[in-house]
Amino acid sequence: MLTNYLRQLIKPNYNTLNRIEINQTAILNNLKIIQSEQANSKIIPVLKSNAYGHGLKEIATILNKSNVEMVAVDSFPEAQIIYQYFKKKVLIMGEMPAAVYKFLDWKRTEVCIYSSYNLQNLMSLKRKINIHLFINTGMNREGINDIQSFLQKNENKFHNLRITGLCSHLSNAETSDGKNREQLRIFLESLDLLEKKYKTLKYIHLANSAGVFSLHHHRLNTCRPGLAVYGINPFKEGSPYFQKASLLLPVMSVYSTVIALQEIKAGDSVSYNNNYQAKKDLKIAVIPFGYYEGLDRRLSNTGQFKLGADYVKVAGSICMNMTCLELGNKSTIKTGQEIQIISAKSEDLNSVVQLARIQKTISHEILIGFRDNIRKIIVDK
Repeated sequence: MLTNYLRQLIKPNYNTLNRIEINQTAILNNLKIIQSEQANSKIIPVLKSNAYGHGLKEIATILNKSNVEMVAVDSFPEAQIIYQYFKKKVLIMGEMPAAVYKFLDWKRTEVCIYSSYNLQNLMSLKRKINIHLFINTGMNREGINDIQSFLQKNENKFHNLRITGLCSHLSNAETSDGKNREQLRIFLESLDLLEKKYKTLKYIHLANSAGVFSLHHHRLNTCRPGLAVYGINPFKEGSPYFQKASLLLPVMSVYSTVIALQEIKAGDSVSYNNNYQAKKDLKIAVIPFGYYEGLDRRLSNTGQFKLGADYVKVAGSICMNMTCLELGNKSTIKTGQEIQIISAKSEDLNSVVQLARIQKTISHEILIGFRDNIRKIIVDK
């Protein structure tokens, strides 16, 4: 038992077969780009869903080197990690069970209020709490629909609650169809009503990552980017904002290791279901990275990863913990060589953006798909 305890206490520095690299230089660069677009705004980076798969601990640690004064998370468990690794404040955006509120560090925590229900939960604590009112401006997912009615109905509940923020969420910020302007109009009307009665507003935030580039208004003094912090362009080519957002640098790179080599004959099948058959004699490499680790099975027989400067294609179905790769007749490949699964270069076939296109999904899904137990390393590149 003592040996097991020491193993937990003394964490050896060793190389793992799979790893995720988090580029802190890219993170800090992306914050500068966001700030240049929103020069008069405070930035609240969104770190929900394990910092979009990049690791709450790692991203929080990096953000201590910036002038960010608050980060946003979804839940109490995420806030607990932030308390450990980030020195400043946290905004909890998600709903929580009533019993959880008493465990929060209220000296460092602010929360979003979506309804009279979670307002009542806070009131029961009988202590000073900073809140951000979240209004529904047209996404119709959550939020206060009528700010004036809400304030009148709950007027007697604000004795111990200090309204420090007003916020909402853009539903279609990546396009220019007029929805942004309509949501902004509704938001500013609510702001007018709120400012007549409460003079404590410090954070007025509507813009998400796409909104950082597409939405500018002098009364919005805070932005709340997620995807842009991690270097992913939220716009498609053809958007008037695509070029500016292309300056963002992807933060995540993912690597695995060749653990086995197989020489197969023409006509041989590889992996499950016989959906891959070799057209000629060739080599197959095996890596210990499958759909459990975060590779989508839609990449079976289509995904391409990097081995040095060359791409190697997925051969057959991606397995739970392993994937086979077609090497052709490359004779110099050895076990122990590194495979790059995710490239931090947007133009590469194995970048997050390109893989999302192949899988017919969004970059968010790719990023959050990687298991948290894969070792993460902060690097400077």
